[in-house]
Amino acid sequence: MGSAVAISEMLAVNVCVLIVLALSHIVASENAVVCYYGTWATYRTGLGKYDVTDINPNLCTHLIYAFVGIDSEGNIISLDPYLDLPDDYGRDNFGKFNALKQQNPSLKTLVAVGGWNEGSAKYSVMANNSTLRQNFIDSALKMITTHGFDGLDIDWEYPNRRDTVYGEADIENFTTLLKEIREVFDKKGLLLTAAVSSVRASASQSYDVKAISEYLDIVNIMTYDMYGAWDSVTGHNAPLHKGEGDEGAVAEDLYTVDQALYYWISEGCPPEKIAVGVPFYGRTFTLTSANETGVRVPASGAGIAGPYTATEGFVGYNEFCNILQTEEWTQSFDSLAKVPYAFKDTNWVSYDDVNSITAKVEFAKSLGITKIMIWSIETDDFHNVCGNGANPLLTAINTALGIQSDDTTTTTTESVTTIASSTTESTTITSSTSESTTIESSTESPTVAPSTACSVEGYIGKPGDCSSFLYCLKDVGGNLVPKEFKCPATLYWDQSILACNYQAFVECN
Repeated sequence: MGSAVAISEMLAVNVCVLIVLALSHIVASENAVVCYYGTWATYRTGLGKYDVTDINPNLCTHLIYAFVGIDSEGNIISLDPYLDLPDDYGRDNFGKFNALKQQNPSLKTLVAVGGWNEGSAKYSVMANNSTLRQNFIDSALKMITTHGFDGLDIDWEYPNRRDTVYGEADIENFTTLLKEIREVFDKKGLLLTAAVSSVRASASQSYDVKAISEYLDIVNIMTYDMYGAWDSVTGHNAPLHKGEGDEGAVAEDLYTVDQALYYWISEGCPPEKIAVGVPFYGRTFTLTSANETGVRVPASGAGIAGPYTATEGFVGYNEFCNILQTEEWTQSFDSLAKVPYAFKDTNWVSYDDVNSITAKVEFAKSLGITKIMIWSIETDDFHNVCGNGANPLLTAINTALGIQSDDTTTTTTESVTTIASSTTESTTITSSTSESTTIESSTESPTVAPSTACSVEGYIGKPGDCSSFLYCLKDVGGNLVPKEFKCPATLYWDQSILACNYQAFVECN
């Protein structure tokens, strides 16, 4: 009995120690908003074009430039020298990117090496060879210091998977690579982060979680792409928890954000190092039948592509929020998984919005995680096309983390009332797992405004009517066609901020 009491007391002490350690993680953890910037967005057209100058550096604590690659000798190289570098009349986006720190001196910038298109083979070979690893480290250090970055993000997709050359040896080799980089970077005060796969089924094949966590400043867990057009049934891109259609399933076997985080923490990754990945895009499906529109119903492949990202099975938030305003879709919210989805005919889309992203941040905080990673900022509604303010998703993350910014938007001021660029009535989305609400637009047809009203794409005030504005866009023939929108009562269109504003702040002739 005495020994049993002693054991009980010891267990109680150990539990208390674990609680104290967990609480210390929460206290010690620093808020971070880690923003990936997909540089190819500069080549998109119209309202989808996104350049370095579109980045609001006050909404991110860390900005990551994606991507650079490696050559056969392990050296890190630019994948787009014209865009990245100043040489030969290049655009010098490296320089412009790092110059953003002049606007926000506390901002940290990193360059990401790898990505999906780079594959796994080159990285498997590099990590297995000490000479190539040294080339990698030396070239990383040169690129970082030459161009003014604060660190390196490694996005090897993925050790011991895809087209790997050395298989399971990748796991130990990746750890060795990080250890060697850490030894060099510590002498220079540089940051080292990595983007990693999320759920147990994939992450357990690629990483010694506890070992790599020791060498990384931030572990960017890619908690998205859980389901997509590669599946035979519909599913959420980034479900927070098990949801509709998962009845009876074992939670640990599901691809969900919560289970991914539980796995990484249980394997030894400190919560204060974790950044939870949040997608600023949706995954699209084509339904097998328009009569089956829920979650886990048969699908036959990829659905709609966004007009700017132009990739089947994928749609940026900036694209889809506009689609919802200009087309008739049925929108629903999975109150179990805490994410929305929408459907129209045989099109089905899983995406994230302000509410679902806020729920993810709050859940992360409950685990002592106060870092959020975004893939990727160029598909937020950065032009405020949908009327919820510029960068609504990124702003929601900052708000949920309690981060105060001197500049939380690039398009509004205290005097501005921002409105949706349509006359769609506000709709309450049901929180039921079965009910849904149809969202309709009342501005589907082009206005009869004279063709001379449009000279370039974008927003302009309607001539002769201060309370209306036009959005000029090209039709299939390349001609500029105006669509007319109306400001709410008592507001006028303000061309200087491209939004509706109080009449007192607008000159109306």
